[in-house]
Amino acid sequence: MTRSVELPLWLLVLILAFATVTFASHFLFPSVRWFFRRRLERAVAQLNDRLTRPIEPFKLVRRFDTVQRLSYDPEVAKAIAEHCADTGEPEQVAFERVQRYAREIVPRFSAFAYFAFAIRLAKWISRGFYRVRLGAFDEAHLEAVDQKATVVFVMNHRSNMDYVLVTWLAAERSHLSYAVGEWARVWPLRALIRSMGAYFIRRRSRNALYRKVLARYVQMATDGGVTQAIFPEGGLSLNGEVGTPKLGLLSYITEGFVPGESRDVVFIPVAMNYDRVLEDRVLVAADIGGHRKFKLRWKYVIRHVSMHLWQRMTGRFHRFGYASVSFGTPLSLTEFAQQHPARGEALTKPLAQEVMRRIRKVVPVLPVPLVAAILLEKDSLSRAEITTRFKALTRDMETRDVHIHMPRDDLDYAVEVGLRLLLLRKLIVEEGDRFTVNPQDRPVLGFYANSIAHLTGKIEMREIAALEEDG
Repeated sequence: MTRSVELPLWLLVLILAFATVTFASHFLFPSVRWFFRRRLERAVAQLNDRLTRPIEPFKLVRRFDTVQRLSYDPEVAKAIAEHCADTGEPEQVAFERVQRYAREIVPRFSAFAYFAFAIRLAKWISRGFYRVRLGAFDEAHLEAVDQKATVVFVMNHRSNMDYVLVTWLAAERSHLSYAVGEWARVWPLRALIRSMGAYFIRRRSRNALYRKVLARYVQMATDGGVTQAIFPEGGLSLNGEVGTPKLGLLSYITEGFVPGESRDVVFIPVAMNYDRVLEDRVLVAADIGGHRKFKLRWKYVIRHVSMHLWQRMTGRFHRFGYASVSFGTPLSLTEFAQQHPARGEALTKPLAQEVMRRIRKVVPVLPVPLVAAILLEKDSLSRAEITTRFKALTRDMETRDVHIHMPRDDLDYAVEVGLRLLLLRKLIVEEGDRFTVNPQDRPVLGFYANSIAHLTGKIEMREIAALEEDG
C-alpha cells in the first residue's frame, strides 16, 4: 500500500483534472449555486416590494425544470400519441422533437437583465428618439384589478419600438413576458431577449405538435400568474390601421380557462401611436407588394445609422416628434365568459373583437397623423385652411372623449409641429403659403392618417364656418 507507483506526467495531470472536476461538481459548484441563488432570491424579494404586481414563482423556476414539465405534460403526451398514429413516426423521435420545441419556446428569465439593464436601455432609447407621453390612463380601474388575477396587456402593433415603450412604461408595475416572432431568433438578440423573459413563437407554423407545445406553455404561464404582453393583430400593421385580431394566443388562453376554477385573466388594452414610425417605408412597401417579407438591406442600414450618428455628433439631430401610449379599461375574462356562455372559438372571437374595440377607443391622436389626414383630403391647402380643419376635427373628437395629445395644449403650435416634421422628411412640399403632398409619398401619409381614421369621423361644414368666423 505504501509502494511508489511511477506514472507518465500526462496521465497524472489527467487524473488530477478529473479529480478536480469531480470535487467541484459534487461540493464546490452546488455551494456556489446556492450562494448566488440566495442572493438572487433576496434581490427579487426587494424588487417585489416596489412592484405593483410581483414576479410570480413560475418565472423564477429553473428553465430546465420548465422544459421538462412541458415535455412530460399529459396533453402534450396525448398530442405525441396522435401525431405518431397519423404519421407512423416513432414516439421517441416525436418526443425528442417536443423537447426541442420546448427548449426553443421557454425563456431563461433574468431579473437582473430585465430590471437593471433592459429597463434603463428602453428608457434611454425611447427618450433619445421621441418625446414620450402617457396618454389615457384609467388609474382607478387599473388599481382595482384583482392581485390574484393574471394580467395580459393587449396592444396594437405599430412599430418594433412598441416593445421598448411598453417595457419602460410598465416597469413600475410588473415584468412583461412577450411573445416574440422569428426575427428575434438571431445572434446576439436571441440570448438577450430570452433572458428578459420573452418566449419565441413560429407565427406561420401549422404543425399541430408544435402548436400544442406552445399552447400548453401559454396556459402554464397564465395559470402561474405571469404578466404577459401580446399583439392580437399578429404582426406589424402594414397600412397603419388598427387591424383585425388573430385568435392564436388568445385562443390558447381561453381554451385553458375554466370559469370559477381557473385564475381570472384580466386583459388591459394598450394603444400606441407615433409622429414617426421608424419602419414606415418598409411597411408601406410590403403593403403595396401584398406580402409580409421584410428584406433587411445592410447597406441601407449602415447608411442610415451613419447619417444618424453624424447628425448626433454635429448637433443637427431632431427627435422624431411624439410617441404616446394609452391604457384602456380592463376586461375580466371571468366576467366576459359569464356574459358569453360558450367555449372555444365561440368565446375567443367575440373576446378578440371586444379587446380590439377597446384598443381602438384609446388610440392617441398626435400632430403628424392628424395633419396627414387633413392634407390627404385636398390636393393643396394653405396653413390657415389646415389650422381651421385641424381645430374642427379636434373639437369633434373632444366631444367623443378621444384622447388627443397636442404639444403645449396649443393647437396652432401643434399644426406647426406636424407640418415641420413632414417637411423635414420631404413628404410634403411648401410652395408659398400652400402645402401639397409629394405624389410618391401619398401612401406614407396614408399610413399615418389610417392610425386615427376610426376616430376622426365627419365634421359638419357649419362647425368649420364657425371656427373661421372666430379667427
